[in-house]
Amino acid sequence: MDVILLERIESLGQMGDVVKVKPGYARNFLLPQKKALRATKENREYFDTQRAQLEAQNLQRRSDAEAVSGKMDKLSVVIIRQAGEFGQLYGSVSTRDIASAVTAAGFTVNRQQVTVDAPIKTLGLHKARVALHPEVSVSVTVNVALTEEEAAMQAAGKTIRRGGDEEAPAEAAAPAAEAAPAEAPAEAAPAPATEGEAKPDAEPKKKKAKAKKAAE
Repeated sequence: MDVILLERIESLGQMGDVVKVKPGYARNFLLPQKKALRATKENREYFDTQRAQLEAQNLQRRSDAEAVSGKMDKLSVVIIRQAGEFGQLYGSVSTRDIASAVTAAGFTVNRQQVTVDAPIKTLGLHKARVALHPEVSVSVTVNVALTEEEAAMQAAGKTIRRGGDEEAPAEAAAPAAEAAPAEAPAEAAPAPATEGEAKPDAEPKKKKAKAKKAAE
């Protein structure tokens, strides 16, 4: 389907360009959002007569967007999520979630205005881009944390240790070689003879004494 762009559309063209797009994209987004007109003869004539006014309106919207962009500079939003012990989220943070957080911070945007370079699936600080105007966008920090306290620590640049990243206790960290060597066991003393155990030379002496007495 051929449409006339009423504003700059990234990857499509500038205001006034006639471009070919998929019918579904035109019907579901461009036309209802008043970002384009069907490229009919009547609409071409209408655009030519309204072009100066449309360009003036676009300049005003861009100026307003730049003013909002200045207020959103260095904006950071907090999103609380549950995660595993290594910081892996149970799910992901969507553009709808980010749009809701930015709106709660006082800047009304919708999910179509938010883009991320990659799905957000871990705790930590992430970047998202919010398009305030086809020619104006701003970067927003998305602080994903388990609690508000952790979010504050992450924003301050503090490291939060999780799961296998925890430090080992000092006792376990010391090498085994540094432990004091055990004392060698003392040499065992010979066991004393028991009461019924005769000394090795006792029996021969008794026999000699009896023989001497009998001779007398």
